[in-house]
Amino acid sequence: MLIRNYSAQDEKPILDLTLATFEPFYEGSFRPLMGEVIFGVQHADWREQYAKSVPMLHDPDAGKYVDVAEVDGALAGYVGWEIDALRGHGTISILAVSDRHRRSQVGRMLCEYAMESMKQRGAKVVEIGTGGDAFHAPARALYESLGCRQIPVAVYFKEL
Repeated sequence: MLIRNYSAQDEKPILDLTLATFEPFYEGSFRPLMGEVIFGVQHADWREQYAKSVPMLHDPDAGKYVDVAEVDGALAGYVGWEIDALRGHGTISILAVSDRHRRSQVGRMLCEYAMESMKQRGAKVVEIGTGGDAFHAPARALYESLGCRQIPVAVYFKEL
């Protein structure tokens, strides 16, 4: 596996991977759990939101980076991260690994690579967020195995 810095030709494959990775959450988890009204307000346009936000993940002048994992020359996953060096604070903002490469250490290696890059740029702390639902259980297990500690957060929705 090769982990490398983002290049402009990665934009479409990364967007495609993002949509494939998170569709089961939005359509198979959040939508049935919350119902159509809440889904419509919160995430009806999730595809369009990713189409807008993914191209903005890599902006080194703003302290935002993307690292890409390739296996046999094909995209296996990517990690988007940010750093606020003045605060010594890094954030992993997104991690996506293709179905084919899950449970093969790609996510772990991407996180470790990003964390080491943050450390080299002055970060003392890294923050990673994820959901508490079943879809996000593998992410929680990964982050805990990396030594991250969870702070409980509760988010509630109610249809009015």
